[in-house]
Amino acid sequence: MTSFNKICKDIKDLKVQGAENVAKAGLNAIFIKHDEKSIKKLLSLRSTEPLLKNCLFRALSFEDVIEGIHNSLFHLGVSKEAIAKHGANLIRDDSIIFTHCHSSSVIKILAEAKKQGKNFSVYSTETRPLFQGRKTARDLLALNIPITHIIDSAAKHAIKKADLVLFGADAITDERIYNKIGSDMYALIAKNYNVPVYIATDSWKFDYESVYGEETPVEERNSDEIWKNAPKKLKIENPAFEKIHPTLVTGIISELGILEHKEFLRRVLIRYPWIKKVKF
Repeated sequence: MTSFNKICKDIKDLKVQGAENVAKAGLNAIFIKHDEKSIKKLLSLRSTEPLLKNCLFRALSFEDVIEGIHNSLFHLGVSKEAIAKHGANLIRDDSIIFTHCHSSSVIKILAEAKKQGKNFSVYSTETRPLFQGRKTARDLLALNIPITHIIDSAAKHAIKKADLVLFGADAITDERIYNKIGSDMYALIAKNYNVPVYIATDSWKFDYESVYGEETPVEERNSDEIWKNAPKKLKIENPAFEKIHPTLVTGIISELGILEHKEFLRRVLIRYPWIKKVKF
């Protein structure tokens, strides 16, 4: 069995990538240890991941932790299927989709559209500095979906041709949407060319603490990811995520449907009132 500390190290070192995979790894970890100290350690590993927090809280709210873990995992599975169905409705034959980084929800939407017999193509960025976009490219090639891979700075070239921009999300707050660094820049470009931007996400990525003015922290990654053995005295910043203003987003695709930001928030709190109580 994988140890608790090994899971934590894999999450911290980004051997586990993607909000859903981080949440699943966290649930596996609390199967091994779920004392207060262990929970706090898990939550400290990836600061911009409310899905991890919400999944852990939901699991630990059950008298039987194992039953709670299964409840959270069941939600993740059912939610992903619903997101795929809703999102696939946006894709038309002969359309071009632009995406950035890697999102399992985006992949699932594209897979569902392909399953429905739709013909479309995708532009994906390489996503510096860790090249998560290569995972997107491999996933789509395995699905026989035509994909063109570009460097991040060629995004304008691709977005001008696109019919749809499709991103995942790491966090949704009262005022913003958080996704991989670069996403806000691409959303601004899309706005300039009247290309709709949609966010595919599980609604449990909502960070309720933002309602009270708590700022969702933006994770700062190690500078070695950008330049190993960089010149001395060179300052390097490596933020992992950035905020997207909801006015740049046409809709949020979740298990609740395709909704504008404010309506999404309202529906989340109606459907999952326990999210208000998430505290560690």
